[in-house]
Amino acid sequence: MDKMNPNEINREPTIHNSNAPKEGQVLLDKENVIGETSAPKVATVPESQEISINYTSTDELWSRNEMIIDDIFAFSVAAEIIKDDDIEPCSINECTQRQDWPKWKDAIQAELNSLEKRSVFGHIIPTPPNVNPVGYKWVFTRKRNEKNEISRYKARLVAQGFSQRPGIDYMETYSPVMDTITFRYLISLAVSEKLEMRLMDVITAYLYGELDTDIYMKVPEGFRLPEAARNKRRGMFSVKLRRSLYGLKQSGRMWYNRLSKYLLKEGYTNDPICPCVFIKKSESGFAIVAVYVDDMNLIGTSEELQRTVNYLKREFEMKDLGKTKYCLGLQIEHNANGILVHQSTYTEKVLKRFGMDKAHPLSTPMVVRSLDIKKDPYRPKGDDEIVLGPEVPYLSAIGALLYLAQCTRPDISFSVNLLARYSSAPTWRHWTGIKHVLRYLRGTTDMGLFYSSESTNAQSIIGYADAGYLSDPHQGRSQTGYVFTCGGTAISWRSTKQTLVATSSNHSEILALHEASRECVWLRSVIHHIRSTCALPSTTDTPTILNEDNAACIAQITGGYIKGDRTKHISPKFFYTHELQKSQEIKVRQIRSSDNLADLFTKSLPKYTFQRLVHGIGLRQLCKQSS
Repeated sequence: MDKMNPNEINREPTIHNSNAPKEGQVLLDKENVIGETSAPKVATVPESQEISINYTSTDELWSRNEMIIDDIFAFSVAAEIIKDDDIEPCSINECTQRQDWPKWKDAIQAELNSLEKRSVFGHIIPTPPNVNPVGYKWVFTRKRNEKNEISRYKARLVAQGFSQRPGIDYMETYSPVMDTITFRYLISLAVSEKLEMRLMDVITAYLYGELDTDIYMKVPEGFRLPEAARNKRRGMFSVKLRRSLYGLKQSGRMWYNRLSKYLLKEGYTNDPICPCVFIKKSESGFAIVAVYVDDMNLIGTSEELQRTVNYLKREFEMKDLGKTKYCLGLQIEHNANGILVHQSTYTEKVLKRFGMDKAHPLSTPMVVRSLDIKKDPYRPKGDDEIVLGPEVPYLSAIGALLYLAQCTRPDISFSVNLLARYSSAPTWRHWTGIKHVLRYLRGTTDMGLFYSSESTNAQSIIGYADAGYLSDPHQGRSQTGYVFTCGGTAISWRSTKQTLVATSSNHSEILALHEASRECVWLRSVIHHIRSTCALPSTTDTPTILNEDNAACIAQITGGYIKGDRTKHISPKFFYTHELQKSQEIKVRQIRSSDNLADLFTKSLPKYTFQRLVHGIGLRQLCKQSS
């Protein structure tokens, strides 16, 4: 790409007319806006690697042997898919070559105005001795609404925090964010208590944070140097940051500390069990502020909600987005009978990205597995089989599906967990399994979790736990599955391979019940804090029902660990559930295997059984919410 002619002044973002900058003021130098562009790179892909989800723009490769398949990886893949096929520009130079340059120009102007308004920068000065200033980069993105329409152009001047030194440039970096389980519970609470939901967006949130260390940044290209330094080398100068900036390692923490301090001062309360949920109770009602970085979901009664909005606007520049319709990547459909939470737009993008948007739909996410391990289509790679080539995006597909399974589609949790095990050496059999899941999504694109306002015992949570004994016969491991419903719809679930080799089905069920019990304790704590602070009737005064279908396991949990020949090897820590029963926090109840909703998370199931359990955990399609 050629450099832009600096004489094309009308295409450049103009910031100030004065040649004498004030402290904290930044001037744009038109002759230094555009940096050098690099020639395209040609990469040779080694074995055991594959091209990344954003390979066309970054040339990044992923090692199948080293990649950690976790929530962070899933979110990063989803973020690339959400960006759509139209790649965002990487520099101001690229922005100027696009048809939508006027909108990017306005976004750049708005960002620099915000930097000046928040007094982010001090004077441009010679770099002090023994100081390594951090670099910078312009990042451009377009925000989209629930219909995938572009709602806003954003430009960010981002610090390259990877060059920061621990203990010198930053101390603590951890900043809590609201998890999707808490958010799903709050949605069910809003439905059952008939509360309002509003979404607020803080404009340039990180610029409000105050830094806890002295940090200098290189003078960005386009920022005009003082007259006295015009004949000196640009690299000799830097600018001290007065406020946190996007990209710094501690910025998220600084912003959370600033917001938390402001809300607590006004009488809002939060708890370490859910630090991103702030609640204030008054005579007129209550308001819940659920924080995810710069997005704030406000849930509560009308009058108190408006007071909260006014209070936040007094301190922060905010955009009121009205009723919550799109948050954390989730689409939220409001109707008279309840709320449907789905990801149909994201699902369609996933199908299109992997060329399955016109595929023939299937009724289940995976085939029923063969009892013969040699015929199991999900067995590990054989000696005579070839690993998929680097051009097959197996890791990308796993990340995209994992994000979906964790947010709104528990029905694909088991199949995604099973296929993720083979990400280090996938074969065409495993890729066929990926395509099977995508074909299932093709027919259920608009399926999501429906929280009904007509449910009985709407705020009582009920748990289901199950184990698939020798679900992985190739390594002798079993599968843990559990799900917790609130008002008949899932709010928390898990499907994972057990880390221990269970010696019997009874043993595997005890391990599964242990994991479900731990989740139950956390859920009860979160729900108790929210409801008690809002002065709502408690739902945790009585034990939480935890359903299990193994009679021997229930008898053993009820009686405590028994030193018999068949059970003496089981660690006492797995009888934590027994202690919870004694303290009246949970009550393990036996149900028939056919009624155990957690069966969905432990094995592949026939069509009729699968669809019945999917309906049982509250999954509905957009046009069939009330059925």
